[in-house]
Amino acid sequence: MKTFKTFVILAITTTAMMAQNPLPPNTIDVTGEGIVRVVPDEVTINIRVENTGENTKTLKEQNDATISEVLKFLKKMNIDDKDVRTEYMNLSKNYDYNSKTYTFAANQSLSVKLRDLKKYEPVMKGLIDTGINRIDGVEFSSSTSEALKSQARKKAVENAQMKAKEYVSVLNQTIGKAVSISELNNSVGPQPMYKMAMDSSGGGTEQTLALGEMEIRTSVNVSFLLN
Repeated sequence: MKTFKTFVILAITTTAMMAQNPLPPNTIDVTGEGIVRVVPDEVTINIRVENTGENTKTLKEQNDATISEVLKFLKKMNIDDKDVRTEYMNLSKNYDYNSKTYTFAANQSLSVKLRDLKKYEPVMKGLIDTGINRIDGVEFSSSTSEALKSQARKKAVENAQMKAKEYVSVLNQTIGKAVSISELNNSVGPQPMYKMAMDSSGGGTEQTLALGEMEIRTSVNVSFLLN
């Protein structure tokens, strides 16, 4: 008799727990992607001055002299101070096993942002003329990037909703409201290219610039109720 009572109590308890913890609703989970294309109207140029030798004081003086010429040139080109930034300064020590001597390499990097692409070619030529010996990268961007990212997010959600409707229509079902949305990593698509090449005489440079379009992409995971 006690065994029967225990069984009844367990059954009632289990039923009560199931009532308190209903099964989760049926959902459909999809990933949507939003893409916005735009012609860039800004560019950031990353340049570097590098000198090597045995005397650290001399290396610093050489770097300082070149950076001073760079800053003078940028002011002449009416580049705002806020658009010129020192990224890093570095001094490394290297040992030459053949000569049994130490040498040093001094580096200083600057980033220069141009808000007018018409200045791109003359600025690039002028920077090279100042004595810089490294161009670490050229990154193009849009002055309306935040608004474009917002557009891409909306397109991504619309794309997710469209996919969900297509899937459930095959099953003669419908989707309900969204119960969760999570954004994946945003990315910028292919960048315009810059090419620099010294001419055969060594007396000048030739730059070519193809702007094309850049893409701003956003991906989202959306979970819809399944009706």
